[in-house]
Amino acid sequence: MDHVVVIGAGQAGASCVAKLRNGGFEGDITLIGAEPVPPYQRPPLSKAYLMGDMPLERLFLRPEAFYADQRIDLRLGAEVSAIDTEARTVTAGDDALTYSDLVLATGSVPRRLPAAIGGDFDGVFVVRDLGDVDAMSPRFVEGARVLIVGGGYIGLEAASVASKLGLKVVLVEMAERILQRVAAPETSDFFRALHASHGVDIREGVGLDHLTGEGAVSGAVLSDGSALEVDFVIVGVGIAPGTALAEAAGITIDNGIATDAQGRTSAPHVWAAGDCASFPYRDGRIRLESVPNAIDQAECVAENIMGAQRDYVARPWFWSDQYDVKLQIAGLNTGYTDVVSRDGGAAKSFWYYKDDTLLAVDAANDPRGYMIGKRLIEAGKSPPPSVIADPASDLKALLK
Repeated sequence: MDHVVVIGAGQAGASCVAKLRNGGFEGDITLIGAEPVPPYQRPPLSKAYLMGDMPLERLFLRPEAFYADQRIDLRLGAEVSAIDTEARTVTAGDDALTYSDLVLATGSVPRRLPAAIGGDFDGVFVVRDLGDVDAMSPRFVEGARVLIVGGGYIGLEAASVASKLGLKVVLVEMAERILQRVAAPETSDFFRALHASHGVDIREGVGLDHLTGEGAVSGAVLSDGSALEVDFVIVGVGIAPGTALAEAAGITIDNGIATDAQGRTSAPHVWAAGDCASFPYRDGRIRLESVPNAIDQAECVAENIMGAQRDYVARPWFWSDQYDVKLQIAGLNTGYTDVVSRDGGAAKSFWYYKDDTLLAVDAANDPRGYMIGKRLIEAGKSPPPSVIADPASDLKALLK
């Protein structure tokens, strides 16, 4: 009988197995997760869950009973040690599972500070999984001093929660500005002002030299020579694709586990989806770190395992919640040459163009602008920048 084994019980893995069953797959399904809890949402970890506004059960993507009801063998707290692509086996603990198809949904791993600069001190955290957030949450008490290393979205979201809970927050970003890797200066300016209005001390062009302490972190020395007293540190300096198992199995790696347009890896009957996978996009190859991509790509892989032969067409979109601002992003801004700002008062958006072509939209508290921008990008339509810049213009008319 067919047996699909999925390694990684995150958003991609959970979406893949659900799609297999919903699509009529009758064979065996095994979903292997390293964590001791059922698949759950990650985005609320650094927001509602950390704030105490979301209980653990609401994080779960589906009740645990769902997997048994759907005849999905959910193995939690299980570590996969090896993949043999010739024998088509996966070694998990003392078990060797034989598969007809294998899906790698191994996600990503957070980059950590080197031990040489204090990265292994007690009180130094990353924000990636439930265990990380559960470990740091008791330290979020009013008046505590936190240093956040990294001015990307994870760092800024953590700063938002810490500030709202009354902590004293210093955030350092080695680059010239926050969000430099992912957003235009206009978006950086917007969020810098937002955090400053909530008392966050953002220091750009300043890195961390080293942490100080005796076993537990108690201070930090920055690259400009300044010293801080801190109670704990949050590190948000990016993630790397989870490729270790694939590499050990001899599967091709190219900025992640390389797949073709349908999700196949270089090994027969082995597929990949989610944060760990890179795939063809336009004239190149990309890897997307987002919930929508994890879901859509994993569902496409499930359909292709069942014979659909469907190419995955990415429609990138992302979001970030900070204070009372919901940022929604449509498209990819890579290669932009101009940014057009649209100011609707409380609603603001930044539209990225490459010459005359609309690439992406950053919409802050502007769901209408986001939805219209997303539809324009997906339809290949590029309105004149002058129309976008005019807050009195009717964006909806652009869709006709």
